[in-house]
Amino acid sequence: MSLLPLIFSSFCTGLGALPVLLIRNVSHKGKDGLLAYTAGIMVAASAYGLIPSAMKLSNLTVLVIGILVGTLVLTVLEAFIPHTDLDHSANPSSDSKIIITFLTAMSLHNLPEGLSVGISNTSAIQDVGPLVSFAIGLQNVPEGFLVALFLMTQNVNRLKAILLAVFTGMVELFAGMIGLFFGESFIYIIPYGLAFAAGSMLFVIYKELIPESHGDGNERLSTWAFIFGFITMVILTEWFR
Repeated sequence: MSLLPLIFSSFCTGLGALPVLLIRNVSHKGKDGLLAYTAGIMVAASAYGLIPSAMKLSNLTVLVIGILVGTLVLTVLEAFIPHTDLDHSANPSSDSKIIITFLTAMSLHNLPEGLSVGISNTSAIQDVGPLVSFAIGLQNVPEGFLVALFLMTQNVNRLKAILLAVFTGMVELFAGMIGLFFGESFIYIIPYGLAFAAGSMLFVIYKELIPESHGDGNERLSTWAFIFGFITMVILTEWFR
């Protein structure tokens, strides 16, 4: 049992936020391409990492239940928590309520991911842990960048944007520690947790990232970015398997 995989996947969010220090202005086309690339990475993480791992440890019934529950939980959270999409307006203004709402949504999204990383790294299933940690950590890199980028569009200074992105990663680390230290006592829920994370990620991809990436008429660019994101994740997963 080691905390290193949890620390790796969680701090990838902060690592992804660092490039905003070098960015002055990002066009709508650039944002759309990045969103689509992120969606491709997350789809591959789900379809090539989380779902096969859940199937390896259980069966189709467990997989379907976990995915549906993950999707349902994200649906309920979205219904009861004020939600803000990524800003595509030409002159965004700072709004503390919008910022808090966005950070809350991203933090909640990281909870099932952290739990899955922690549970998958229990001593009983260490062969699955590195793959899950790497898959979620890799998709956390562009996610951290997007969090910091969104905050910058709300006139948050770059350093504060990075620190807030790191905070959302710390939520994942906290959830991961819970999964790591208590998951082994409830080993039967591990495949459910993996499928739950896959379902929640798929919800975010289809409900948020894909529609946002197609919101400004950049469908062709976004489609190619999605494909490259998917391929990137598959290749990297194979290299580090």
